Amino acid sequence: MTTTDARPVVPQTHPVTGPESSPTRSAWQRYRWTVLRVLSPIAILLLWQIASAAGVLSERVLPAPSLILDAGLELLRNGELADALVVSGGRVVQGLVLGGVIGVVLGALVGLSRFAEATVDPPLQMLRALPHLGLIPLFILWFGIGETPKILLVALGVAFPLYLNTFSAIRQIDRKFVETAVVLGFTWRQKFSTIILPSIAPQLLVGLRQSLAIAWLSLIVAEQINADTGLGYIINNARDFLRVDTIIFGLVVYALLGISTDGIVRILEKRALRYTAGS
Repeated sequence: MTTTDARPVVPQTHPVTGPESSPTRSAWQRYRWTVLRVLSPIAILLLWQIASAAGVLSERVLPAPSLILDAGLELLRNGELADALVVSGGRVVQGLVLGGVIGVVLGALVGLSRFAEATVDPPLQMLRALPHLGLIPLFILWFGIGETPKILLVALGVAFPLYLNTFSAIRQIDRKFVETAVVLGFTWRQKFSTIILPSIAPQLLVGLRQSLAIAWLSLIVAEQINADTGLGYIINNARDFLRVDTIIFGLVVYALLGISTDGIVRILEKRALRYTAGS
């Protein structure tokens, strides 16, 4: 007697090869958002150029991107842009260092001491509530119209984000780590290098990113105070001659400087987060 297999016969299927599973499709799915992020500003520039060429946008109001580029190339050829970048960059660096040291030191002091929190923090919070750009007239009366008020204005804007982030990061350190360090007999230097610094580094870098954005914003305003050098001087001089293309180019340079410095800090931030995650 013969027996028949009652199991259903399942037809063999072959992998589908087509646009849905092609390597090109997979690569597009992986990088499409990056591509769109790059293409969107290019599309805006093209529409802007077309609208200017068609006469929809007046050159006196918003010049075409090609005219703005020509103005930038002119500044680059005559050396004015390089000189302005050196001066403006120096102002930001000086203000960032001064305000950064003040903010981190005060944040660490208030974060580590309850007495300092009760005595130092309230006046600092009152000062933080003031719009620091509104202090320009007072800074001019106190320090004149030279380099000092410009650097101090940048430093004042930089100090508070670093102060708040340092204070918050220190207060969020796991106390078990500190107690373990005490039990193991760590010195203050060992506790700082192995516990405090790695714990506060990520949030400190977040504060640095915020401070850099405020530093460039403060510089734009500060360089309007009778500046005779720097990007602000180029913009003021262009305003006097009704060179809207040069003004917009100067603002674009400010924006690019801000994005560049923020990108550098973001790279450092990723490394710090990877270090803390691995530890």
